[in-house]
Amino acid sequence: MAEISDVYFVDGMRTPFGRAGEKGMYWNTRADDLAVKATIGLMARNTNVPADRVDDVAIAATSQTGEQGLTLGRSVAILAGLPQTVPGFAIDRMCAGAMTSVAMMGASIGSGMYDIALAGGVEHMGHYPIGGNADPNPRFVAERMVDPGALNMGVTAERIFDRFPQLTKERSDRFGMLSQHKAEAAYEAGRFQPDLVSVAIKDAEGTWGLATEDEGRRPQTTMEDLAALKTPFRPHGRVTAGTSSPLTDGATMSLLAGGAAVKELGLAPKMRMVSFAFAGVQPEIMGIGPIPSTEKALKKAGLTIGDIGLFELNEAFAVQVLSLLDHFGIADDDPRVNQWGGAIALGHPLAASGVRLMIQLAAQFAERPDVRYGLTAMCVGLGQGGSVIWENPHYNGKKR
Repeated sequence: MAEISDVYFVDGMRTPFGRAGEKGMYWNTRADDLAVKATIGLMARNTNVPADRVDDVAIAATSQTGEQGLTLGRSVAILAGLPQTVPGFAIDRMCAGAMTSVAMMGASIGSGMYDIALAGGVEHMGHYPIGGNADPNPRFVAERMVDPGALNMGVTAERIFDRFPQLTKERSDRFGMLSQHKAEAAYEAGRFQPDLVSVAIKDAEGTWGLATEDEGRRPQTTMEDLAALKTPFRPHGRVTAGTSSPLTDGATMSLLAGGAAVKELGLAPKMRMVSFAFAGVQPEIMGIGPIPSTEKALKKAGLTIGDIGLFELNEAFAVQVLSLLDHFGIADDDPRVNQWGGAIALGHPLAASGVRLMIQLAAQFAERPDVRYGLTAMCVGLGQGGSVIWENPHYNGKKR
């Protein structure tokens, strides 16, 4: 008889993130192989979880074609050496793909249908640019359901500036610069490295190497540098490459389990899922999506924004994060927010990013027993937002 269960984030690992394109470190690496590496690394670190006990494997990709097609969850499970009795499937919610994988597998565990599951995402934006093979229905534009600009993420970010005059370019530039500085400080402190799976790579000359850290970081960034950048989405606009997440390749994977499996196998979970929510907004201004999804997740959890002690917000664009912070009355430089930097520095391989947020939050929870609740949230193309609230198992109730 199935029983309602707590849902735990036991562990998560990811590949280093690479710059998309011919000069990026993963140009000669297959997308599915990135997901395979993340899966192998995660299972190798959790040897007390028998592989044949995994009930399902959910892997997200935004462009489900070529090497990102063929039911990724199943194909990656086989390639990673999981028993053929382990099923798998693919999922797509654009940028919130991996987050949705975790939410759906978490719901399956919470309802007692599954005991253990793998959930993650992969995106090789070098091989499969966003929307590259998509054919949007002409009714979207012909019947004025969606403005043509809604399919260009940079244009939607410019519209957040239009709607909220208090969100200035200077604030956005400062947020982007600090993301780079915080990410570099976290690297120097060794905070990312434990959760990265090294990947063998081959350059254009056929020379083999090893990818061990995120490739796109620009730690020397200054406000002067950012002020001089072009605004590619609009003449005299406010969105620049320095305040946007770069095009990125990478994969993430997480291990989820229910309360009974945690007890039986002696697992030490890093987080407990409290609630999750997704919400829709106008596609033309998709960046505000995490505001209503966070409000829904807080309501389901019986919490307020003041209960959240750590925030991991996906930096698709700096202005998008600032819109959420302003809405909830949080300062741009609040130390609870993205304390190790974010996607502007580390990269945003679309469907993979949700689990990166969770990996970072889990690592921060271990350092912060004074914090009980954390939030992972992100905006989603075509006008959506996703939010997951987590509880820190290390919480001791003592003030820092």
